Amino acid sequence: MSTPDPAEEFVFLLARHERMLRAYVFALVPHAQDSDDILQEAKVRMWRAFGQFQAGTNFAAWSRKVAFHQVLSYRKRRKRDRLDFSDEFINAVAGEQETSADHFEQREKALQVCITKLPEDHREVLHLRYSEGLSLEAMADKLKRTVAALYRQLSRVRHVLHECVTKSLNRLPDHDYPAA
Repeated sequence: MSTPDPAEEFVFLLARHERMLRAYVFALVPHAQDSDDILQEAKVRMWRAFGQFQAGTNFAAWSRKVAFHQVLSYRKRRKRDRLDFSDEFINAVAGEQETSADHFEQREKALQVCITKLPEDHREVLHLRYSEGLSLEAMADKLKRTVAALYRQLSRVRHVLHECVTKSLNRLPDHDYPAA
């Protein structure tokens, strides 16, 4: 059994969590150019420190911590700016983002489980629409169905998934996550 290539593992984990990480940094530094620069610096730091990351642990939490330290470094460099948020404010926002990120991860896991419970034709419609990004018209051509029928089916599937995710989250022992 071969050991996984660290570069491949890093790229896989980063790609899986990049959207969450981008939102996290942007919540702490709402200027788009600055948040993009910080995120890029954080990715470089993560790669350099990836040897310290323990496989199987929470990459999302680890990457947020690295990004948070990059935000702090950025703030030290920008200290001379007139408009600057207090450390207390930044820590409060970071804490809220942690809670939201944990909730998002719970919702994502519940959604994946709920999707596996769907009939094959419903999963196919979801895949075509959201993974392949096909328009309803292109899907109608491919599946030999009307746009109206696909629209109704997607609406029903989204409703079923919403109900399933809500029920799954309500069964969790800890109900203090933020509302969706």
